[in-house]
Amino acid sequence: MKPGVRALGVAESYERDQSVLGGAVVTPSRTVDGFAFETCRVGGLDATDAVIELYETLDREDVQYLFLAGIAPAWYNILDLRAIHRAVDRPVLSVSFEASPGLEPALREAFEGSELARRLDRYRAQPERVAVTVNDDTRYVRSVGLSDAPETVVNAFTPTGGRPEPLRVARLAARGADRFLSEELLGGTDESGR
Repeated sequence: MKPGVRALGVAESYERDQSVLGGAVVTPSRTVDGFAFETCRVGGLDATDAVIELYETLDREDVQYLFLAGIAPAWYNILDLRAIHRAVDRPVLSVSFEASPGLEPALREAFEGSELARRLDRYRAQPERVAVTVNDDTRYVRSVGLSDAPETVVNAFTPTGGRPEPLRVARLAARGADRFLSEELLGGTDESGR
């Protein structure tokens, strides 16, 4: 992969009823050259729109891939990968870090009625997960619009460890922004200026 290729990674952090989505533009050689932030409701169904807004806020034609940390940020705010792909016109890869039987059992425990039905419909409409080897780790990838093998793209953006660099940086950014917003909402600083 060419060194100048860029990916946007999107990861989340939340401590309240609102989740902060951090977006980081990163090259395979670990150069970071852009950040954006958006929010979505914890337990809502607005994360798909928030990811699209985050991408549009950046307005970066040079971003060639969109990496998402998982498929259900903000307590089962299920992402619609196909809708995101249609909106951003870039390959979309959702990367999860653990093997699991899927989200259906957890969704059934957390929701009922129409809220459960909406999440199950969206979840079942997503592409299947594919296990890929990333350095010495196994990751699970759902992808839409990808012409290369998922393993090729994920490995290109994972120089070390098992977390793709765009997602690692996005997670750090989301945590920092969430911490800042939490402090702002809780009354700012103490007498010492901290």
